Amino acid sequence: MKVLVTGGCGFLGSHVCELFRNEGWEVVSYDSMTKYELARTGYGTEKTRDFNWNYLKGIGCEMVKADVCNEQAMKDHSSGCNYIVHTAAQPAMTLSWEDPRLDFNTNVLGTFNVLDAARKHGIPVVNTSSIHVYGNQINNTLTEGATAYERNPVAIDEKHDVMVGELSPLHASKMAAEHYVRTFTDMLKTPGASFRFTGIYGPRQFGGEDHGWVANFAIRSVFGLPLRVFGTGKQARDILYAADGAASYLAYFKNPRPGVYNIGGGPDHKISLLECIHMIGEILGRKPVIEFHPERPGDMRYFICDITEAKKFGFNPKVKPREGVEKLIRWVEENKSVFDITGK
Repeated sequence: MKVLVTGGCGFLGSHVCELFRNEGWEVVSYDSMTKYELARTGYGTEKTRDFNWNYLKGIGCEMVKADVCNEQAMKDHSSGCNYIVHTAAQPAMTLSWEDPRLDFNTNVLGTFNVLDAARKHGIPVVNTSSIHVYGNQINNTLTEGATAYERNPVAIDEKHDVMVGELSPLHASKMAAEHYVRTFTDMLKTPGASFRFTGIYGPRQFGGEDHGWVANFAIRSVFGLPLRVFGTGKQARDILYAADGAASYLAYFKNPRPGVYNIGGGPDHKISLLECIHMIGEILGRKPVIEFHPERPGDMRYFICDITEAKKFGFNPKVKPREGVEKLIRWVEENKSVFDITGK
């Protein structure tokens, strides 16, 4: 069996490649190796950009440097594959309003090209979407607890209204991509699904303030740097360990059920920014320094997934936040040389 993973050298994509390789699949890691997101982390270097590429090459993946916006390259490199896992994306809300054309090209045109390649080869595809498609009107349904925002009911399912509240280009591009997945499934007979992911974290994540907050907090805390929090810090997510996220794609392939799915840790994995920072301090044995800044426009203060539907095809998150965050911190400590944070 052979799978092509777009964004294969990204954080989630690298874990998907690793999982399928460990399962005995041939794996094509397809990635443009762009640096625009890493450049904003404060520690983005050539070493960090190449880290996942070198890791995947070392475990026997086929490495392809190409952009999902390149229609012909996408079709050529997916030839002979049995499955496409599409994780390539522009994932940050901040970048989407700074460069909306980049956001559109990557998330809409890129997804269309992936779907068209899957249609040409007659193979299933899963699109990596985001809980951002729900918009941030959820903010109006919350109460403020001592360390986290709260909501009743706690979990939110796929029937919840989408695209409500203050919207960014990222909301629009992710929703448009989902619509294309549905049309390719319904009218063009290309079996597909969209996975709406919540906060993913784990080893090999070079997270920044724009995207990947758990890793950003862990990395900066290991190096003794202050953490910038936008808003109260009571924003809450059901964070999902990367290996569990990767396993969702394999479970879907074994039991395909076209549709849209929330993919997160569920209520048992609920944690706020402040609670996560406290946990990191406990693990490291020292209290991180926090700098508070005004809330950013469009931010969603709360999202906890109802994962009932995803469980029907076999999704089963196993790694709880304490265990996962500690694994992430230990990985950072073991790979300090990859980060260049001198003077940051």
